[in-house]
Amino acid sequence: MLHGLFLAGTMAGNVKITIPGDGMITKKTQHVICAFSLLMLNVAYSMDGEWPTKQWDTSTPESEGLNPDSLSAFSDKLASGDLGYIDGMLVIRNGKIVFEKEYTNDYVSLYKATNTKPGKYNYYDPEWHPYYKDTRLHSLQSVSKSFTAAAIGIAIKNGFITSVDEKIMGYFSDYESGSPDPRRDEMTIKDVLTMQTGIAWDESSMPYTDTTSNCVQMEASPDWVQYVIDRPMAFKPGEKWEYNSGATMLLSYLIKKATGKDLTKYLEENLFNELGIQDYYWKHTPMGLTDAEGGLYLTPKDLAKFGYLYLHDGTWDGKRVLPKDWVATNTADPIDLSFSPVFKYGDQWWLITYGDSGISMLASGLGGQRMLVIPEFNIVAVFTGWNVYDVPALDSWMAMHKLINSIIK
Repeated sequence: MLHGLFLAGTMAGNVKITIPGDGMITKKTQHVICAFSLLMLNVAYSMDGEWPTKQWDTSTPESEGLNPDSLSAFSDKLASGDLGYIDGMLVIRNGKIVFEKEYTNDYVSLYKATNTKPGKYNYYDPEWHPYYKDTRLHSLQSVSKSFTAAAIGIAIKNGFITSVDEKIMGYFSDYESGSPDPRRDEMTIKDVLTMQTGIAWDESSMPYTDTTSNCVQMEASPDWVQYVIDRPMAFKPGEKWEYNSGATMLLSYLIKKATGKDLTKYLEENLFNELGIQDYYWKHTPMGLTDAEGGLYLTPKDLAKFGYLYLHDGTWDGKRVLPKDWVATNTADPIDLSFSPVFKYGDQWWLITYGDSGISMLASGLGGQRMLVIPEFNIVAVFTGWNVYDVPALDSWMAMHKLINSIIK
């Protein structure tokens, strides 16, 4: 299973895919990107209500064109446990919270049954997962990657990085690879953002509790960057997509080298402060580097602010936070994925196509962290959970269609 992405019912190679109760999706991606860009422009200039820098406005589903019975029925399904361990559901439309619900799970008892040692990278430890030490800060896991991509964009806007076409290894003069290969030197920042590094890496064919996973091995190593750079090259950069959390750690180091500030501090000053995010936690590696691939903790409402920034083309309350066209570029040339005709990959974001030309952005993390940004319908939705106990995580495709199907026609 890919890190944080569950694709039940979407793995078939056929053009049309059906999930019971969710209708049918057709693979028609022609004109999708152009339509997405136009939608971003429309959303950016149709702001309703106040900016949620301090707090979100609230409304009723009916007032914002959503069927309350549909949302409640889906919430009841999440609460039942039939879809695994779900912690929360938050739906925002037109800049207002229209549905919010939390669910309770006994993670302490589940952890005790594992008989494992505590620790911040033991995903069963309830001191660390899914909530950070009795707070309401929820582990986001690989949703952290989407924040890291934003940091790269901000560093470009601020003049610390020239462009995504730069060769990334030029920033790693302090490191020497144990497996030298000239192909590594050709790797661009864009190759890393889109996970087409060419590095030999496998974290997708086994659970995240399996010690053969490259991600697990990296997290157990003293220097995560060194571990990634020591991995042999298997392909030319840009030649093949392979999900790689280590690639995101290269971006974390890049930010530190380019800006002189750790990723956590850089995003606090240039993103979190702008969005009004004050309460967060971010894990760090043994070398003191921000765990960019999966270490961020936020509340769902603050995570939704990040989605709202992308919904509005990287602007916030009249100020441009992300470079112009950075959000559109995320969808401009998505990577086709062999395991699904409807899921694609952008710049540390997943993309889900639907209908004739629809496209949603998905920030996704291990255990069921899901943030959907659906520009066509002015929706940001956050789902949290912790399905690491051999239970499938929330199906992103299904969740997206539950939201779309709740819209009052």
